[in-house]
Amino acid sequence: MSATHDVPAPYDILFEPVRIGPFTTTNRFYQVPHCNGMGYRDPSAQAAMRKIKAEGGWSVVCTEQVEIHATSDIAPFIELRIWDERDLPALKRIADAIHEGGGLAGIELAHNGMNAPNQLSRETPLGPGHLPVAPDTIAPIQARAMTKSDIEDLRRWHRNAVRRSLEAGYDIIYVYGAHGYSGVHHFLSRRYNQRTDSYGGSLVNRMRLLRELLEDTIEEVDGRAAVACRITVEEEIDGGITREDIEGVLRELGELPDLWDFAMGSWEGDSVTSRFAPEGRQEEFVAGLKKLTSKPVVGVGRFTSPDAMVRQVKAGILDLIGAARPSIADPFLPNKIRDGRLNLIRECIGCNICVSGDLTMSPIRCTQNPSMGEEWRRGWHPENMRPKESDSRILVVGAGPSGLEAARGLGLRGYDVTLVEARRELGGRVRQESLLPGLSAWGRVKDYREAVLAELPNVEIFRESPMTADDIVEFGFQHVLVATGATWRTDGVARFHTTPLPIAEGAQVLGPDDLFAGRLPEGKKVVVYDDDHYYLGGVVAELLAQNGYDVSIVTPEAQVSSWTVNTFEVNRIQRRLIENGVRRVTDHAVTRVGVGGVEVRDVYAGQIRELDCDAIVMVTARLPRDELYLDLEARRERGDLLSVRGIGDAWAPGTIAAAVWSGRRAAEEFDATLPSNDEVPFRREVTQLA
Repeated sequence: MSATHDVPAPYDILFEPVRIGPFTTTNRFYQVPHCNGMGYRDPSAQAAMRKIKAEGGWSVVCTEQVEIHATSDIAPFIELRIWDERDLPALKRIADAIHEGGGLAGIELAHNGMNAPNQLSRETPLGPGHLPVAPDTIAPIQARAMTKSDIEDLRRWHRNAVRRSLEAGYDIIYVYGAHGYSGVHHFLSRRYNQRTDSYGGSLVNRMRLLRELLEDTIEEVDGRAAVACRITVEEEIDGGITREDIEGVLRELGELPDLWDFAMGSWEGDSVTSRFAPEGRQEEFVAGLKKLTSKPVVGVGRFTSPDAMVRQVKAGILDLIGAARPSIADPFLPNKIRDGRLNLIRECIGCNICVSGDLTMSPIRCTQNPSMGEEWRRGWHPENMRPKESDSRILVVGAGPSGLEAARGLGLRGYDVTLVEARRELGGRVRQESLLPGLSAWGRVKDYREAVLAELPNVEIFRESPMTADDIVEFGFQHVLVATGATWRTDGVARFHTTPLPIAEGAQVLGPDDLFAGRLPEGKKVVVYDDDHYYLGGVVAELLAQNGYDVSIVTPEAQVSSWTVNTFEVNRIQRRLIENGVRRVTDHAVTRVGVGGVEVRDVYAGQIRELDCDAIVMVTARLPRDELYLDLEARRERGDLLSVRGIGDAWAPGTIAAAVWSGRRAAEEFDATLPSNDEVPFRREVTQLA
């Protein structure tokens, strides 16, 4: 995929080759190592996912971090392993798949040092000092300060992993020293390294382990593969790795590896959500470092704009456009830029639902790309779908995320689709939520699907067209997908309370739907009750504070929006609330709503107190708007229709990603012969008994 006349002239530079050691890329698009929640458990699924990225134009496609030894065990998280020869078939399958897709295969070898609690292996964690394991666990486990004999062991283990990586067919082999997840990072950082021997103290001593691993790797590969180094450029924490440190490293070691991969000192810092950071956030930390080495450099920044990519290259900031999240949202992003199909780029919205896969030890998912993680087990592809199997005409009721995705999928398959929406604007909850503070990028879910539908002549869209079951039967539709969404409850029912709260007559109670409709509370003192625990409670509190309200947010959890620990937002959300003057009343549940106040109870001690307020906004549970579905299902049973299916929030309220996925599944399964629901509906790999 070298530059051709098809590439829009402003983007020619993105399709220039780059030399990395013994290999030359076909363009500047580089999928940096990223976790995916599949690891050693689902290697065939991961291989299929990586292959599709290579097909989509990513000239280099890397694995996630690969544990090199049993002392680098980060269970319960599920990553790849290269502990011994038995891990090679899985790793080779991934490398082979990347090569089949047309890309170079990179492997990120990692000894996780103090980040490895070794809860599966029960080996003693190793680090520069006697310190608790960090940064991802508060388990009662400490690392042991490594002796020089331990360091020699580590160097040998790393050499063994390099040799095995070559055997498995990898083209680019990493020495990993970033994100706080690597022993190399811990030795570099004064925060963790207080040694007084030749591996501590001065920067030259603290980088000694990095130098040795690089030299060992270069010697072991002997020109058969490129050597890459992923390095922290800024730790963003007191006593951590600084710009001065990384400049010193590059001056000393800049010519050793074939590639430098610049990263932040934490995964949270590298993958900030769009709510808290713009595209290209890392530029301020990376700019200028390329001047300190003649070797190519890659970095990330949630790049989705080709103009931003071009600027990074022309300004001499990066040689290769690195991506994790944008390559997840659109594996074919490079090819779409090459072919001038910019309007069809499925832009990352920066929601980090992909990160939650790894954090919950479940297969990766994506709000924009519902095929992510389903390439092997369900056979889904981000761009291609099997052709239609009948001349059926399908009605989709509701143009929210699930309805838009279902119409897109069915349209691509070749069916005649009618999409009706009760409102003037398409997008449903996506349109509503994208108007909230920090969530504007979420509108890309709607924008992408509208762009695709505009190019499908077999899909008709009717706005301001509410429909009843009688209307649908009268118009002669035989196949209906119901995507009518859900309604936020205002009775307090969610996790803590599963029955309605006592609410006094005259109390002012609102829900998110009221705010979406532009109805704000009367009075100035508002309580937000967050028993949803995802992002919306914190966003609603922020919205009200920005509108001049005196806001308290109550939650039974220890933090507001507590589930966002899985999207790397929970700490930033607390800080944003504090900055907006929102009082956080954690570990408390609302137990009664009165006129002029609410009663809250400590979830541990049971103590009750009153909070004065003029209104309460409930961010709790939702109810599916399934009346139309139930009515149509009754009509189907009477023979008026051939098929009816509820999708998205109308079937079961969930995340926007779940709604999009539900729409894709409905489009995939229409007219398909499905197995009995007694059977597992997807492929899986089952552990072979020893």
